[in-house]
Amino acid sequence: MDRPAVRDAALLILRLVLGIIFVAHGFDKVFGVGVDATVGYFVAAGIPQAKLTVWLVAVVEMVCGALLILGLLAPAVAGVLLIEMAGAFWFVHLGHGLFVADGGAELVLALIAGLVVVVAFGAGRASLDRAFTR
Repeated sequence: MDRPAVRDAALLILRLVLGIIFVAHGFDKVFGVGVDATVGYFVAAGIPQAKLTVWLVAVVEMVCGALLILGLLAPAVAGVLLIEMAGAFWFVHLGHGLFVADGGAELVLALIAGLVVVVAFGAGRASLDRAFTR
């Protein structure tokens, strides 16, 4: 494989993994754990306007996650998700250490790192972004 092909394959895998994680987390907030339980969690974390924020976060995660999977508007949606993850880091994970079992930030930091790559390098050739710009 040549270098651009390897880069595009890596971006595709990264987008798919990130997209699936975000869609799953958004779906869980609404249909899994549920809105009421998630609102309670957000209130306990000190997140303002908890009910509105739960809905906003869930919709953003599901829609932006799906767009990442498709590679449509990828740098922009990765930027939106970066802002959301900065909020999650600040309100939920800061001060809890690194490990997820302790409420730590390891998953959020990994997601942020992956999103930075998508913002910086785009969706790659295996994407709708590429298809629409040809």
